[in-house]
Formats: sequence, structure tokens, C-alpha cells
Amino acid sequence: MLSPQENRCRETKDLGGLWGFRLDPDDQGEELGWQSGFSEERLIAVPSSWNDQFQDLRNYFRSVWYQTCFHSPRGWQGERVWLRFGSANYWADVWVNGTKAGAHEGGHLPFEFDVTELLCSGKENCLVVRVSGRLSLETVPWGMVPDPDVPRSAEQYPDINFDFFPYCGLQRQVVLHTTPQEAIREIITRTTLKESRAVLHVSVQADIPEGARVRCTLDSQDEAGVVAEEDATVTDDGSFDCQLAVPRARLWCPTDPHLYELRVRILDDDRTVDEYHLSVGLRTIAVQGDQLLLNGRPIFLTGFGKHEDFPVVGRALCLPVTVKDFGLLKWVGANSFRTAHYPHSEEVLQMADREGVMVIGETPAVALFFGRGSAQRLAVCRKQLRELIARDKNHPSVIMWSVANEPDSDVPEAVPFLKELADLAHGLDTTRPATFTSHKGCADEAIRYFDVMSLNRYRAWYDYPAQIDLACRLLSDEMEAMHRKFGKPFILTETGADTVSGLHADPPELFSEEFQVEMIRCYLETVLSKPFAVGTHVWTFADFKTAQAYRRVGGINRKGVFTRDRQPKMAAHMLRRLWRGERTEDKGGDE
Repeated sequence: MLSPQENRCRETKDLGGLWGFRLDPDDQGEELGWQSGFSEERLIAVPSSWNDQFQDLRNYFRSVWYQTCFHSPRGWQGERVWLRFGSANYWADVWVNGTKAGAHEGGHLPFEFDVTELLCSGKENCLVVRVSGRLSLETVPWGMVPDPDVPRSAEQYPDINFDFFPYCGLQRQVVLHTTPQEAIREIITRTTLKESRAVLHVSVQADIPEGARVRCTLDSQDEAGVVAEEDATVTDDGSFDCQLAVPRARLWCPTDPHLYELRVRILDDDRTVDEYHLSVGLRTIAVQGDQLLLNGRPIFLTGFGKHEDFPVVGRALCLPVTVKDFGLLKWVGANSFRTAHYPHSEEVLQMADREGVMVIGETPAVALFFGRGSAQRLAVCRKQLRELIARDKNHPSVIMWSVANEPDSDVPEAVPFLKELADLAHGLDTTRPATFTSHKGCADEAIRYFDVMSLNRYRAWYDYPAQIDLACRLLSDEMEAMHRKFGKPFILTETGADTVSGLHADPPELFSEEFQVEMIRCYLETVLSKPFAVGTHVWTFADFKTAQAYRRVGGINRKGVFTRDRQPKMAAHMLRRLWRGERTEDKGGDE
């Protein structure tokens, strides 16, 4: 699915703003005809999470209805018109002028419907959306299952099995966009390198007749101008391929995140029937032995696990926060992050492409277990992984796929489940390694089917409290054991300690800023001592909202090195000194 864009052949219309909003706790709205419009509404911002906008809805997860009205421009006649949602969490049903356009399951990833025949051109149109945030045993993530036979991480409210707040709603942009009748549907790019020569391989699917002419052009977006161009002829299935050779390529990397502009055009003689522009970075990523290679050279990841979370907006798209966060990533010296524990917005990845920040893209499969409902959960996981790779495959910043976070994976049933996801990731994308973040270590037999070992560890916090030296000795022994067993490169994908900003203790004690500094420092030094280590990600970038529990003061996970409103703790300054001033040359990738 290509993102909507404005060019001479395509147009967009943002439908964001204040929408009508109404609760439907008993799911009676459709029977009452609300799909054609409803009254007694209150106003809500779109995009946003509904939980933080209204005092009575913090812990409401059942059905709600949204509605808005818009005009379809007369100039769109003859074009195909699509209605695209960046995210609706978790279930969505969509009606246009009282007719159902479609439905979607799963938050954090886009979906769209062809609404060409449903619109009234030049007149007011009514868009109605029903959204439910209700989770179950079969959803991914799962939760809200009051069943003593189902494993639970802890008692908390709301009743979920993961440690972040289950924000709901239309949390990203809602957009109308057009495509021509003969249109480009899909573009897939990959890069191969030989010395200083790069080749961008471009595969395109289009709704155009066999024999049509297309042109692929690569522009350096600087004074060099066009660097490669090739024409192709469409085959009988509407596909075509181009190979664009760049003799002296500027390869995308954190210190030089150069982007080329790829332009794909369908031509009718000299007339452009459709075109699509795509920013691409020429780079390769691979695992070789114990190393992670960017453009053929070893790279070491420094950064964080990171949530989309901010006061009032919840998990909704908030571009000022996105810009602020990338400034802080640069300030602290991070070169990467993981989109814990779900796909982040497309705008985040656009910023990562531009700023040279590497990303591990993760599916919403957090806290999986493998008992009742496994078959349905696997089907949902496969769907979400397909949607994630389809959306993000062309971003140079995305260097790895993570198919799950902390599954209950030390049981035999987990191995075929996770192997199927590994095989799917490798089948859909041969250009990136795949991983999942384990908290079971050597007991996690599924690790052998992935390219990188990723481990979350919190000893000295959740167990062996305050015993940092012991925790790091155990981590060292565990890393060596994992490497002997699986023989793969290693990333510490999570470690950290809840820290109350402004709380100090000498000697360091739990919850103090000094303890967070010492725990993170010891863990990172332990990982850096291992030649097979390829990254350290601290948990977490910034404090974030959680369910209410005795261990969560104010309903906040306080493991961030920045506060929820993005003020640095002592740990942020320590990491800045480590990552910007003390990184060794053999661990610095292209520095």
C-alpha cells in the first residue's frame, strides 16, 4: 500500500479536525441506524486517543462512533477515490453515506477502501466510523480476559497483559486521496553494492495494460540532479522492473543519511498518466557471523526501546513531539531505536530516514502465550506482519523486523508458532534480518530460527533487587551461554530501572536517579565486553502511561531516561557522555 501523496496526477484531502463522537457500550448503534449519522454527539479531535480527552473515558474500551461531513471536489470526477486510515485501534467499521465501505482489525497500521462509487460529487458526504478497543483472547495484543486459566503478568487495571496503556481511537490521519484509473499500485526497492557502485532494483505493480511504457528516474536531490534513468515495458500481469545503476553512490548511513528521489511514471507518448515519488536510501543491511553489517561494515546499535506516548494526545500522531524526540535522540547520541511494542507512524519513519536513525520495526505481538486461542492469534500475527512489511519495506531507516516482544516462549508450542513468523518475515523481505525480543534466554528454542538474539533483562530491578554487580555477572554468563547455543549476534533490547525524577540517594538506591545511572552503565559495559554484541537499547526513551498497579506510581512506567514531558534525567546525561564521547572506533560503524 503506497502512502497518499500530492503530485500532478494525485490529490489528497485531510479529514482531520473535530468530529462528532458518541458512546455505544451495548453495541446498539448499528441497529439504531447510526451508520447513516447520529445525534446527541460530543466533539472529539481526530487524530487522538479518546482515553485522555474525557474524564469519563480513561478506562472505557467498548464501542464508540465517530462522524464527520466533507465535500468531494468536482475535479475528482473520473479518478478513483480512496479513504485511508493511518490507524484505528482496535476494531473499525466504516460507512460512507450510509453504505458500508469495509472493516479492519488491529491498531497501528493503515487500511483503506475504494469509495469512488459511494461519494456524492460536489455535495456533502457523511463519514461514520465505529471503533472498539475491546481486547480478547484472540486479539493481538490480547487482554481483558477474566479467566484464571489464562496466564497473567500481574493484577492491574485495566485488565491487560502488557505494560503500557491500551489507548484507543482514530489515532492517526484520516485522508481521502485519488489515483488515476491507470495507476501505480506498489513499488518495492532493494539495493545491491559492489565497491562504490550501487544498483537500485525497482519492482512495480500497476493497473495498466500490457505493453505500456514506464520510466524510472533516480534524482540525487542535490546539485548532481538525475543520476540514473531507465524505461521499461509492462508485462501481462501489470508489473515491470528497473535497475538503476549509480557509479559513485552516497550510501545511506547514520552519519550521512543521503536520500535519493525515485520517480516512477506511466507514459502515454509524452503524457504522464500517473507518477509516484519515493525517497530512497541506497544501503544494505546483513548479518554475517557475529556482526551486523551496514553497507558491508560492522555497525553497533545505541539507543532505546521507544513508545508513542504523550500527555493529552495519548498514542496519537503528534508531529511536534516527533520532531522533539528526534532532536533528543541526536542530542543523547543514539543511532537507533525499536518501535516498542507496535508499529510507529509513517511520519516517524520519514523522520528516521531523513535524520539517519536506524529502526527495528516491531509488530503488536506483545506478551504472546500459546494456549487457548493460539490458532487465531497466529492468523492475526501473520496479518499484522504482512501489513507492517508492506508499509515500511522501502524505508532505509528500517534495518530489522521484530515479530514479537517477550512471548511466553519457553514452552514447546511456541517454537512452531514463532518459526512460522520468522519464515514469513524472511519470505516477504529477503533484505533485512528478523528477530524477536526474548526474556527466556537459553530456554527460548525459537531463537535458532532468527538472525539476531535479542534479550530483555532487568536483574537488579525485578529480581535480585539493587544487586547490580550480581546482575551483570549473571548477564555476562547468560550471554556467553546463549552464544554457545545459538551462535548469533546479540542485542540487549531492554534494561533499566524505574526512576523518580529528582529523587537522589548516596549510595544509590532503587528509584533514585543515581541507581538508574549505575544499573544502565553496568549493563552496557557488560554487553560491550562481548565481541558478538551488536547493540544496546535502554528501556526506555521516555516515561509513559500504563495501567494502574501498585508498582506504577501515578500509572506511569518511569524507566525513561527522559520524563514523559521530555526533560532529561541523570541517565540521559550519562548516555550522552558514553555515546557521543567514549564510543570506541571498532563499535562505531561508519564513524
